[in-house]
Amino acid sequence: MRQSLLRLTVLASSALAGTVALAQSYPTKPIKVIVPFAAGSATDQIGRAFMAKVSESLGQPVVVENKPGVNGMLGAADVAKAAPDGYTILLGTNSTNAALKYLMKQLPYDQDTAFAPVAYLGSVPLMVAVNNDLPVKTLKDLVEMAKAKPGQVSVAYASTSQQVSSAMLASMAGVQFNNIPYKSGPAAMTDLIGGQVMVFTADFAVTVPQHKGGKIRGLAVTSSKRAAAVPELPTVNEALGLKDYELTAYFAAFAPAGTPAEAINKLNAALNAAATSKDIVDKFSPNGFAADPGTPQQLGERNRLETAKWAKAIREAKIEPQ
Repeated sequence: MRQSLLRLTVLASSALAGTVALAQSYPTKPIKVIVPFAAGSATDQIGRAFMAKVSESLGQPVVVENKPGVNGMLGAADVAKAAPDGYTILLGTNSTNAALKYLMKQLPYDQDTAFAPVAYLGSVPLMVAVNNDLPVKTLKDLVEMAKAKPGQVSVAYASTSQQVSSAMLASMAGVQFNNIPYKSGPAAMTDLIGGQVMVFTADFAVTVPQHKGGKIRGLAVTSSKRAAAVPELPTVNEALGLKDYELTAYFAAFAPAGTPAEAINKLNAALNAAATSKDIVDKFSPNGFAADPGTPQQLGERNRLETAKWAKAIREAKIEPQ
C-alpha cells in the first residue's frame, strides 16, 4: 500500500512539474499559424499583423503559412490533426469554425470538437461592390438588372462569408445570380476591377481601399448599421427596404483540441494585447475592423452562437451542401 501511494505521489508530482514547466517555458520554439485563405486576403492581412505582435510578446518567431482551398477546409484540417502542443494554431473565421459544416456534405474532422478556442480577434463588415463599367449606381439598380436578366449577373466569391452574403441577398431580393467561385479574394478582386466578373461582396480589408481609390463602385454594406469607414454607403437593408439582412465576417485563433490550458492562456494574453495595440488599431480600424478581446471561454460561447446563426443564414439562402 505504501509503495502504491508513493508511486501515485511521484506520478502526481511529475505531472504537476510538467504543467509548471510548460507554463514557465512555453513557447520554447517557433509557433506555426495556418491561415486557411490566400495571401493578401483579409484573413491573411489581419493574421500577419496580429502574429507579428504575438511574436514580440512571446519572444519566439511566429511563422504564418497560407493554405487556402475549399472555403478554408484544407488549412483547418491540417490544424485539426496537428499535435496539441501549442505550436500549431489556426487563424480561423466564420467559414472554418461556424459555417463550413453546413456547406459541405462531409468534413475530414468534427468542426465542433476538433478545436480549442484561443482568442477572438475581431470582425469586419462586407461591401457589395460592382465593376465601374456596370451601368448601375445603387443596389436597387443591381437588383433590377438581375431581375431583368435572371442568372446573367455574375457574382464572385472566395469564402463562406462572401458566398452566403450574396446568396442571402439573392434570396431576400428575389433574384438569381450566376455565382462564380474563386480560389482567393485578391484574384476575385482583380477580375472585378478588370470586368471579368460583375459583382463581388467581400470584406472591407479587400474592398475599401479599391472603393476609395475609384477602382470599383461600392453599393452597400452588409452590417446592420452604416460603417464609419464608408459612411456614404447605405446598408443592404436601407438600400432595398429590408429589415433582417445582416452579415459580418469574424476572425479568431483556435488550437487543436487537447492543447494545454497554459499554452492557450499565454496565446490568449498575447493576442488580446495585440488587439488593443496602437499599430493594429491604426492599421485596420479605418477599414471597419472592430477588435473585441476576451477569454477563450467567451470565444467558445460566441462561436457556438455564430454557428447557429450561420446555419440559419445558409438554410434561408437555400445553399445546398457540396
